[in-house]
Amino acid sequence: MAPVDAPASASAASSPESPAARLPREATERMPCFASADPSVTGAGCSLRRVLDAVGGKWKILLLVALSQADELRYGELRRLVFGITNTMLATSLKELEADGLVLRTQYPEMPVRVEYRLTDRGRSLIPILMELKDWGDENL
Repeated sequence: MAPVDAPASASAASSPESPAARLPREATERMPCFASADPSVTGAGCSLRRVLDAVGGKWKILLLVALSQADELRYGELRRLVFGITNTMLATSLKELEADGLVLRTQYPEMPVRVEYRLTDRGRSLIPILMELKDWGDENL
């Protein structure tokens, strides 16, 4: 006699259960990321994954917060405000933030070239969330 919890077929025994299948139905309805066919915790189309791609990394959040402190900042001002960032990381992070629509770069036709950065409305909408994250860190870490 077979055990009660034995799989119904041999194919079911060999295929691993997806992480989403282990979640309650309410969780997959509220957070479609978890209902994805992607076996990772969040699928590539998940909005949480897209947010982390846009603001993840060591420097982007610090740059966003620095930019929230003024209407516009020049490259050198950002470099001074964000302690420890290298020129390479600053340039790369600013380009990525601009590509994601969080930062606007304005280059003026002057010599020497003057470039200023500011938050877009989309980037500014992230600041309260980032400050909540900071407050959580102050209380819990």
